[in-house]
Amino acid sequence: MKVTRLFTPMRLAILLIALAFVLAACPGGQQAAPAEEAAPAEEAAPAEEAAPAEEAAPAEEEAMPATGRGAGGTLTILYWQAASLANPYLSGGTKDIDASAITLEPLANYDENGEIVPRLAVEVPTLENGGFSEDLTSITWKLRPDVKWSNGAPLTAEDVVFTWQYCTAPDTGCAQISQFEGIANVEALDDLTVKITFEGPMPYPYNAFVGALTPILHKAQFENCVGAAAQTCTEQNLMPHGTGPYKIVDFKVNDVVIYEPNEYYREPDKPYFSQVIFKGGGDAAAAARAVLETGEADYAWNLQVEPQILQSMEAAGLGTVVAAFATNVERLMINKANPDPGLGDMRSVNVYVSDPEYCSELPEDLQEYCNVNPHPFLTDPQVVQALSMAIDRSVIVEQLYGPAGRLTCNVLPAPERYASTNNDWCLTQDIDGANALLDEIGAVDTDGDGIREYNGVPMRILYQTSTNSVRQKTQALIKQWWSQIGVETELRNIDAAVFFGGDPNSPDTYGKFYSDVEMYTNGSTGVDPQLYMSNWLCENVSGPWNNWLGNNVPRWCNPEYDALYKELTRTADLDQRAEIVIALNDMLIQEGVMVPLVHRGSVSAYSNTLKGVRMNAWDSEMWNIADWYREE
Repeated sequence: MKVTRLFTPMRLAILLIALAFVLAACPGGQQAAPAEEAAPAEEAAPAEEAAPAEEAAPAEEEAMPATGRGAGGTLTILYWQAASLANPYLSGGTKDIDASAITLEPLANYDENGEIVPRLAVEVPTLENGGFSEDLTSITWKLRPDVKWSNGAPLTAEDVVFTWQYCTAPDTGCAQISQFEGIANVEALDDLTVKITFEGPMPYPYNAFVGALTPILHKAQFENCVGAAAQTCTEQNLMPHGTGPYKIVDFKVNDVVIYEPNEYYREPDKPYFSQVIFKGGGDAAAAARAVLETGEADYAWNLQVEPQILQSMEAAGLGTVVAAFATNVERLMINKANPDPGLGDMRSVNVYVSDPEYCSELPEDLQEYCNVNPHPFLTDPQVVQALSMAIDRSVIVEQLYGPAGRLTCNVLPAPERYASTNNDWCLTQDIDGANALLDEIGAVDTDGDGIREYNGVPMRILYQTSTNSVRQKTQALIKQWWSQIGVETELRNIDAAVFFGGDPNSPDTYGKFYSDVEMYTNGSTGVDPQLYMSNWLCENVSGPWNNWLGNNVPRWCNPEYDALYKELTRTADLDQRAEIVIALNDMLIQEGVMVPLVHRGSVSAYSNTLKGVRMNAWDSEMWNIADWYREE
């Protein structure tokens, strides 16, 4: 299989110059959709570190010492956030996406340098090889002819077409619907050829089916699970047929997933391990200890553990701690809906628009929810600004993250050209300034109980996150700082498997957002920021209409943001794109949609006997598990 590595900064510059000439020839002077950005310079694993295409060894070759399918015994992976299903289209939780990535595969992945490498495709379509049309309106993928599903059926182009239909069908409530934005049609030209046609010119055509968020589903297994039936297909969502190196043989929800080698996997010497145990539960510290001190496990993910503790554990000599930066940001999400339990079924249901005149311009299914249930004080950006000013981010980074954290005031801290400097006031704590700002807007303590009131409503905040030592310590610090500005805070933590799950019937998911503020980490998949910034479009507001799986969790809607985003999709010039992305980022921060806290590196640990691991902050950390092996 040919491994194509795309879009180092030099290749990107050449591509954009070529695109400029192509776009100039478009009839009517039509602008095109966004082009690929350069990989981050400092904040993330830089694309410029990737070897040139002619020097880069294919992933398959890097693990050649590991031969013999099933020869390696058991591989134990600890995700302290336990998986709840193996279908990334019905969950936005990383633990579910990664559990899926061990068995489900996309057409291509991002490697550890943010480069695109083929997986189920023979190669990555480009302008150079003719797979990407010169008018930028379609891309054609050629599938590998040697791929079979874990039940022995061949992978076909119809499976790819079906996956698009599955996610975009009304009532599916697809968590990855934004990945298919701008696609007019997906069609099978023959059994091994898929053509994606876009609604207009699309210089960056690699969102759908690239990366672990959008793997291919087996049509024969899922064809009766489309639309409202999607959530009811328990067997399919827990034990999907896959084309990857391992197949699921047992799935205990919110506990453990057991995999065995896929006997139909296309590489006869892989995978190396006879069994994979994907174990959930516990906490990050326990997971780290199992790899670094006791040797009970081989890989531990998302080690949000105090740096001093990790350093002490690593000194035992059994494992290695690894970190990689991309775009992940630990942030506070601000609920623009009222989460009062007394509201019953309308709790946290709202589409907040600052100008009510825009309600009539919303999609029809959202109009009835426009400003029906606004939050009593968190819709005021100055309140959120005061909350942000009270936080000392340097303390959080130094005490709780160490080298795995950096200060940030942006939801998009990387690549460097897209990192705004317009919100840098947040880098320095300002308790006095926060108090003065609240006084200025009339949020004062009128009854002497130490709690300010906003339009007569006491400023009490329920602040939730997942159960984790670092997060609980962050909560405690922020509660203390907010008390100094007259805001009372109640802390709540929820088991991570539940909090990040996609169960629409659970009241405790981050998508339901039954609190005033919630905290978690998210970031862009891949180096192009356009798709990530689409999360906060009006159409993506989370609510009962999409099974609470919309990516716009704060319930904030601004038609100006939507219009600016559309401008981004029509802009290819890198400098102009940077200006637009920064403006989108600033709108989210300055309108109080979220409060960024820490630019987080992805931190994991693996046994010193485990080889082939290539830590990846741009895609699933399980992206190359087929290459993992053991060497005592």
